[in-house]
Amino acid sequence: MGEVEIPWSQYDRAYKRIHDKIADLVNSTLTAVKSGKKITKYTFTWDANGNLSTLKGQDSDELLFTLTFTWNPNGTLQEISRS
Repeated sequence: MGEVEIPWSQYDRAYKRIHDKIADLVNSTLTAVKSGKKITKYTFTWDANGNLSTLKGQDSDELLFTLTFTWNPNGTLQEISRS
């Protein structure tokens, strides 16, 4: 799938697109959820440099997973880990 432009104010679409790309690009177990669960909400945190620090997938208020992003000093992504 090619690049998709999402208008600035449509955060829900942007977050879903980010999740879908992560699922496409990395091992699908990284963002998989238990049977009967559905991601209904995303929470993001950013580090002091403005890089994505964590992405949390939730089913309402239940935390399903947390992806933690580690960045190299040059700004390239080093690692994504799940907890």
